[in-house]
Amino acid sequence: MSLSSIFTPRIRFVDKLLFTKHLSVMLRSGIPLSESITVLEDQTRNSSFKKILNSLSASIQNGASLEKSLSAFPGVFDTLYRSIIHIGEQSGTLETNLDYLASQLSKNYEFRKKVQSALLYPSLVLFTGAGVGSFVSLFVLPQLVDLFASLGTDLPASTRFLLFFAGIMKSYGVLIIPSFFGLVFLFGVFIRLPVIRPAWHRFLLSLPLFGNFFTNVQIAGFTRNLGLMLKSGIPIAPALHSCALSADNLVFRGYIFNLEKAVTHGKSISEELKSKSYKHVPFIVSRMIGVGERSGKLDETLLYLADFFEEEVDDMTKNLSTLIEPLLLFLIAGMVLFLAISIISPIYNFTGSVKK
Repeated sequence: MSLSSIFTPRIRFVDKLLFTKHLSVMLRSGIPLSESITVLEDQTRNSSFKKILNSLSASIQNGASLEKSLSAFPGVFDTLYRSIIHIGEQSGTLETNLDYLASQLSKNYEFRKKVQSALLYPSLVLFTGAGVGSFVSLFVLPQLVDLFASLGTDLPASTRFLLFFAGIMKSYGVLIIPSFFGLVFLFGVFIRLPVIRPAWHRFLLSLPLFGNFFTNVQIAGFTRNLGLMLKSGIPIAPALHSCALSADNLVFRGYIFNLEKAVTHGKSISEELKSKSYKHVPFIVSRMIGVGERSGKLDETLLYLADFFEEEVDDMTKNLSTLIEPLLLFLIAGMVLFLAISIISPIYNFTGSVKK
């Protein structure tokens, strides 16, 4: 690994998308590769990406291929991306392969935005609820302990529970709140450990309701990437290897590596998928891939499957949002009602006893 790849800054997905699309258009217009990259370097506003394009331009001017130049930045241009570029350079179809890449990157970008937008609302509500709950627990509830203690009346069960919680927060709240967020952070670190990640990824795929969502996301990514590489002319075994490296979920990464081994030993993908080792792969995938293999149009079949599962994910995100929103509102309304009853009831009883 080169030093440049180690210190490569994080580049936005949209920057890579625009670079690919504009480079394809400029090469189709007859502009030389090095000059095209220099023009794109002048146009980009991202200073980090500008440095990368400057390095690419210098490398190409020194006689390196585009694929070789891109390999210095594996954090920006992954194996899948570089493989398609490599095949395009070898076959003289670089412009066409860049066009394929730009089209699929655009679809991937839209797909990502849909998934992120589906998760944004519940994440925002939970984050806001945690913030408000922390503020109330630290600064409001502790004040109620002294207030209700001074009333001298019998308190309802809900108020006694609230006071018990308020007493704990009054004494240890400064430790409890940071400890809670610290545990959340440590949990995030824990599930990223190499020993834990496979089990965590299997757990995500096995979750009721959400498991199908995560499965469909992985299937959509796998079929689109593999279809794109086959359409670009990459042999199936190297294409599967690149797909495995680009898979986010370790369970599916293992699946794809197993498919690569099976294909290397002469088995078809559909034949291998029919074994019991791929319980998270829907039956329709193996069946449709089998049709594509027999018809000689596996790349088109895979891209069709990608569109199908992306639509499934889109429908699921809409349904999940429709389901989660009222549940969150109901939960928040229940908490507010509990607080209101717990606080107002003893005050009402106290004022009633004073009148008597």
